[in-house]
Amino acid sequence: MGEVLVGGLPQFKFFMEYGPDEGRKVTPGGSGTESNVHKLPISENMAGVSMRLNPGGLRELHWHATAAEWGYVVRGRVRVTAINLEGHWEAADCDEGDVFFFPRGWGHSIQGLGPDEAHFILVFDNGSFSEFGTFSASDWIGHTPPQVLGTNFGVPSETFAKFPKSEVWIVPGPVPPPLPTGTGNPHPLRFVYRMSAMEPQQFPGGTLKLVTVNEFPMSSTMCGALMTIQPGSLRELHWHPGSDEWQYVIKGRIRVGLFGSGGRMRIEELGWGDSGYIPSGYGHYIESIGDEDAQVLFGFNSGTHQSISASEWFGRNSTQLLATNFGVPESVIEKLVLGNQFVRRGTKT
Repeated sequence: MGEVLVGGLPQFKFFMEYGPDEGRKVTPGGSGTESNVHKLPISENMAGVSMRLNPGGLRELHWHATAAEWGYVVRGRVRVTAINLEGHWEAADCDEGDVFFFPRGWGHSIQGLGPDEAHFILVFDNGSFSEFGTFSASDWIGHTPPQVLGTNFGVPSETFAKFPKSEVWIVPGPVPPPLPTGTGNPHPLRFVYRMSAMEPQQFPGGTLKLVTVNEFPMSSTMCGALMTIQPGSLRELHWHPGSDEWQYVIKGRIRVGLFGSGGRMRIEELGWGDSGYIPSGYGHYIESIGDEDAQVLFGFNSGTHQSISASEWFGRNSTQLLATNFGVPESVIEKLVLGNQFVRRGTKT
């Protein structure tokens, strides 16, 4: 089953790991692709980027005026730096499985630490956001008159003659040395969270690592999760009242069913490199359909995670009420396994 469209629900998946001929931006220091509302029209409120950095490759100093940024390291190691409007600044190293967060407007950079390529996913709380049209230090310096730069930095204007004249985006460079102890003047709320060291929640059909504002206070406007779903098992029917959901499949294959009211239902299959998008309030489920555990990264445009389970909702009502609602005997309702199991065990079909 590939796609099922009933009653006009639009496509909600987009393959992100395409090549240079299809829009991947590549430099000697690394590469990146993006998914936003221009490529996936349903994703009005969130966008995502899949970025890779070679050892020493630097995603240059930049800031985002229109979106906060939540990042997850899929593979490798990176060093992130940030400065905020109060002058707090910090550099920190992130390992595979760690997350970081930059509030809207914070200046920051990301650099690959090697020894291998680093791959990370960035999620933004603005569907119109484009990683390829942000505010970059090189672009700014390159378009400012040299005499102004000289005055600003207290050096002769000729100092900037060999600086780039336009945005460099990702540049190659040497792998930086280890960070000295106590680097920076950190904000009281740290912008890196060691999700890699987090013990996952266990469910009958899989596991969950959920990082909200409660665990990661800096990330007050976004949160995220990493879920494994065993073959045939199901992230049960549910909806999110307070946030949209952005998905990225790290491994495995999943089948996602999206319900949009009024008889509208669309089912799509996602595999490695696919992103998915669930608007706030839309009912949905996720089924693992491959031969291996599916691993899915989730981003939400709220600092808190709110979810209502259909099975828990039904379980809070009387058997008689449910039988009346669905027009079946109470004996049928009594057979249903109700209550929130989050990820239900199943068998591969």
